[in-house]
Amino acid sequence: MVAAVLIDSRGRILIAQRPPGSHLAGGWEFPGGKSESGERPLQALARELHEELGIEMGSGPHRPLGRVRHSYPDREILIETWVVREFSGEPRGLDGQNIRWCHQQELAGVPLLPADAPIVNALQLPERLVRASTGVYAIGPRAPGKLAGAVCGDAETAVAAEATGADFVAMGAFMPRRDLSDLCRAISVPVYARGIALETAWVLGATGINQLISA
Repeated sequence: MVAAVLIDSRGRILIAQRPPGSHLAGGWEFPGGKSESGERPLQALARELHEELGIEMGSGPHRPLGRVRHSYPDREILIETWVVREFSGEPRGLDGQNIRWCHQQELAGVPLLPADAPIVNALQLPERLVRASTGVYAIGPRAPGKLAGAVCGDAETAVAAEATGADFVAMGAFMPRRDLSDLCRAISVPVYARGIALETAWVLGATGINQLISA
């Protein structure tokens, strides 16, 4: 599945309510849906936004936020998510769903579907990682109430960091484009690339760039 965190020129985020008669009706979620056979994820996202909201997604690049895997009693889903700031048209609920614009700080008070709630955490992470610790995250051992990040020297270390509970990984060294792209597909948590431009990182699947000063 694919989903978009649509952000307008005022910094507001769009969420949609599942319509009556649908799976998990009444719950709020980030707009998106299922990929069709043969579609690439961003192609699927553009189609879903057009069909559900009547908008056209821009060419990007759009910022990846990682993937969320969640198990409901009757199914397991995997949601691949992007921040989409570039779109045209005024969103409308074409499937009969309610839609709502809200500011990021308001999302904590919205009854989002369980699979969508982790997206809010990823959205708090910066595009450029310049500090080892903020009120939102900390690199190193998990701090109470903060997302935990790990600085990793290679793909193998990054995979291991995700397996042991890291909420995001920051690469400590430059990775060739193919290797970085493969890593971003191999793990679900957000990845910060090293030594490349921000928009290049997005194209390759990373959520941002690591600009921490090495010790």
